[in-house]
Amino acid sequence: MIPVTTLKGKKVALFGLGGSGFATARALVAGGAEVTAWDDNPDSVAKAAAEGIPAADLRTIDWSGLSAFVLSPGVPLTHPRPHWTVDLAHAAGVEIIGDVELFVRERRAHAPECPFIAITGTNGKSTTTALIAHILQSSGRDTQLGGNIGTAILTLEPPKAERYYVVECSSYQIDLAPTLNPSAGILLNLTPDHLDRHGTMQHYADIKERLVAGSGVAVIGVDDSYSSLIADRVERAGGKVTRISRRHALADGLYAEGSRIVQASTGATSDIADLDGIQTLRGGHNAQNAAAAIAACLAVGVSADDIRAGLKSFPGLKHRMQPVGRRGRVVFVNDSKATNADAAAPALSSYDHIYWIAGGLPKEGGITTLAPLFPRIAKAYLIGEAAPAFAATLGEQVPYEISGTLERAVAHAAADADRDEHEMAAVMLSPACASFDQYKNFEVRGDAFVSHVAAVEGVTMLVGSATGGD
Repeated sequence: MIPVTTLKGKKVALFGLGGSGFATARALVAGGAEVTAWDDNPDSVAKAAAEGIPAADLRTIDWSGLSAFVLSPGVPLTHPRPHWTVDLAHAAGVEIIGDVELFVRERRAHAPECPFIAITGTNGKSTTTALIAHILQSSGRDTQLGGNIGTAILTLEPPKAERYYVVECSSYQIDLAPTLNPSAGILLNLTPDHLDRHGTMQHYADIKERLVAGSGVAVIGVDDSYSSLIADRVERAGGKVTRISRRHALADGLYAEGSRIVQASTGATSDIADLDGIQTLRGGHNAQNAAAAIAACLAVGVSADDIRAGLKSFPGLKHRMQPVGRRGRVVFVNDSKATNADAAAPALSSYDHIYWIAGGLPKEGGITTLAPLFPRIAKAYLIGEAAPAFAATLGEQVPYEISGTLERAVAHAAADADRDEHEMAAVMLSPACASFDQYKNFEVRGDAFVSHVAAVEGVTMLVGSATGGD
């Protein structure tokens, strides 16, 4: 835990006692703040009170004496309308912050020079975050990984010299972190997302810009117009910018050229890494993720040799295009996180001969947008409620069977792929559907896939069969 000492002896209100909110309340209490916490869920309030966290309805407290109001990132700050606690804070002139801001202040107070890499963007955040942490850890550095990737930031070890922090930041967290100042900040890309919470695309982009605007080195993907303009603005304001691209050669920055990541400086180029043969970093989207990770690691002093070694040993992010087993020329890929068609597209784009396991609880639009990728699919194995609709979309373009269950789909796909004569074939779970018709969540579905793969005769597992890897 990181005790929040910067608010010691100060009165603080907190709303939201979910996972990160509860961790924040504990960190505030541990640091000596006078906390009053609340949540709309009575069970969460009771749990906090049982742990000694003072709780009271924030409608009843005196806001005039508060030094800060800490809001959980899942609670609306601006859109579709501010939460009632936000209105009370504004009326009292109390600053509204979140857990990332509290971490930033603790770092500034206790170890301002400790390396801190923050990652944001619409797509690719989690893979890039995990890749950076892996490179740092595999090079022997004391590395703390957290934030939006699933570990509350204030549950990490306290800041100290030579301790590296790798933190995934959502737009909600950035919106609550006004003094965010990472050593290296990454903005991967921007496409419309979470507009119900931000109102407009421009407001969403403005929030994302704050992360790189305050960075020592701003690593910015320039393949979309919003991010490209942000790179220009940060540079004009005096910031140090490293541009990255998966689509275009750059005069300065890092870009992908086939499987190679090229580093350019005033027009001179050199290869800094080659992703060929790294199964966990297949596809153009992962070339961008790798370029961003390389740029950030270089910015905090990691050698090119250590970076290349880390890239080669990256195990992949669980449930995201994760190679989990091999049998001869066949690789088994767990992409259970692909819960809609857009999310399935990167995996389908990354292999040429795919035995595709798809289906579950269907999302609006089905798989019609994936039609350009159908030529890559040798056969589809359809499961769950979506199977009849997916079969209708595939029609005569793609051979398919309605397998019904994931276990049957894996067995049949493995048998068919074994007869494939191409250099590589992939048995891939990339469902393009939610899991809730057959599984509790995509994680449980992915773990089930791994277990079924482990039961296939002759498969060499690349991850633990019980949990699908770490």
